[in-house]
Amino acid sequence: MKPKLYIETSVVSYLTGRPSRDMLVATHQQVTREWWERRRPEFEVFASQLVATEAGGGDEDAAKRRLDVLRDLPYLVLTSEAMSLGREFVRRGPVPAEAADDALHIALATMHGMDYLLTWNCAHIANAEMRYALSEVCLSLGHDLPVICTPEELLGV
Repeated sequence: MKPKLYIETSVVSYLTGRPSRDMLVATHQQVTREWWERRRPEFEVFASQLVATEAGGGDEDAAKRRLDVLRDLPYLVLTSEAMSLGREFVRRGPVPAEAADDALHIALATMHGMDYLLTWNCAHIANAEMRYALSEVCLSLGHDLPVICTPEELLGV
């Protein structure tokens, strides 16, 4: 059985973005493409309507490319339990209020039993200082936090 992985919007954006001249962004784009081509088949990959809504914003052509990637992926349903957990992440402080949608991504992956949450959002999701606090919230409510990582961390050997 393949591990279950929730893909957050930033990964889709790096995957489909026009090549950047910014070295860090270009590196993230290359790593994301490599992960998508080489490792993606080893996982059962999920998105959500939240990802689709975020991916559908902005430049029309870029949005189309992002949404094309999401077209064939199954979507996790935003349940009342996931919404409640997202609010707890904000209420207890691991995630700031202005990043409530990021808390929802984490909550969706958690409540649907994902093994991994893949993201390039290192400010509010793949943040080493926040992982412990997120895990504590989950454990106190009887849930297991998925492994939160970047495509680079999940490239394998």
